[in-house]
Amino acid sequence: MASSPEVLTAIRELSNAKQLERADLLDLLRDGIHAALVKRYGPGVRSEIDIDELKGAIRVAILRTVVEQVEDQSSQVSLEEARWEDPDFQPGDVLEEEVPFEQFGRSAVQAAKQRIIQRVREGERSRIREEFTNKVGELLSGEIQQIERGKLVIMINKFREAEAIIPYREQNHREHFHQGDSIRAVLKRLEETPKGPRLVLSRGDPMFVKALFKLEVPEMQQGIVEIREAAREVGSRTKIAVSSRDDSIDPVGACVGLKGSRVQAVVNELGGERIDIVPWSPDPERFARLALAPARVARVFSDPDSRTIQAIVDEDQLSLAIGRNGQNVRLASELTGWKIDLYSSREWLERGGEGPLFAPLPPAEELVAEVRLNELKGMPPELVATLEKAGRKTLRDILDLEREDVLKIEGMTPEHADVLMGFLSELTEENEQSGASAAAKTEGEGQPAPETPAAE
Repeated sequence: MASSPEVLTAIRELSNAKQLERADLLDLLRDGIHAALVKRYGPGVRSEIDIDELKGAIRVAILRTVVEQVEDQSSQVSLEEARWEDPDFQPGDVLEEEVPFEQFGRSAVQAAKQRIIQRVREGERSRIREEFTNKVGELLSGEIQQIERGKLVIMINKFREAEAIIPYREQNHREHFHQGDSIRAVLKRLEETPKGPRLVLSRGDPMFVKALFKLEVPEMQQGIVEIREAAREVGSRTKIAVSSRDDSIDPVGACVGLKGSRVQAVVNELGGERIDIVPWSPDPERFARLALAPARVARVFSDPDSRTIQAIVDEDQLSLAIGRNGQNVRLASELTGWKIDLYSSREWLERGGEGPLFAPLPPAEELVAEVRLNELKGMPPELVATLEKAGRKTLRDILDLEREDVLKIEGMTPEHADVLMGFLSELTEENEQSGASAAAKTEGEGQPAPETPAAE
């Protein structure tokens, strides 16, 4: 028997490092030795391989059938040649010829190594699929291994073999990380690549906010409180709608926590991003009213056919309902899944008072929340004329403009651009306390929604 303790020591190390069963690794070694025999003797070779771990020995023998006329050198031996070993051999007997392991040990080990690597990779890929297929939406933690062109490559703490990344588009661009930093993110999807499954993580998806709340709120872990909908503008503001399966448990209060402790932990992880928490409602009109918090909504009308909500707010609530650069109404619309058009009470009265504002809808250029620019105080006539010449005649047409967009308007001067940006900033300034607000006002209470503490 050929002694090969080094090979067996390597097998034990591989068994420990790659988390494979010892029997599987020994089978792989046998496959490798047999592959070396095939390479040396031919594809029809038969072998007998015994591995004794206790003694650190490997015995290899090839088996050839005794025949009168040889047709396959790899599996047959002539009667004349066999009788050189033993005169009693007869056709049909099997000649067992021991092969010193040292003669082809290196090639056998290389073949075994390739099979082990292949089997390990296949096993790791299968384990990754089994481990993470049902974990989409769950929070994972790890360490940043490297940063490649904006993409973060993550080593997952509890499954280091898994390849995990946070693409640039799934990051909060107000955050800055370095190699070696610890990081938490939500598993967004498991995608297949030529190298196997890859985990795509996210810190910019609303699922990340949901996962953080599930971590902080025991009632969510117990399945009592649930986040029904979420809308997010990464790094700025998030709205979530929550419900409770138990009438005795306030879902908003459960998410806020004592003195805002639970929501504050989420806000800290998000780098100060503001969070509005509102009760979910199956009634679209009531849900829209709650979703527009912290603004107080006076009246709401809905059109199920077009999935449009028209909300009327008092004059002093209009800018709050719109939000900075239209953010509040955008998030409320995304949260409810309905298009929301805002009207001031003055415009609503001018358009018919108590009657619904549908049937038929007024022309788009006349919709409220789309107040004509020449009706706005503080807008220089020259600036209004320049904007109207460019086809921007209402407030909605300019709400989302950035300074670079303004400067591209034909005839626009830097001075007028400064005036316009200052006007928009003043118009949409929200007089809220700094922090993430938990808008828990129910319909008819007439009280502003409570706010949760957070950095503005």
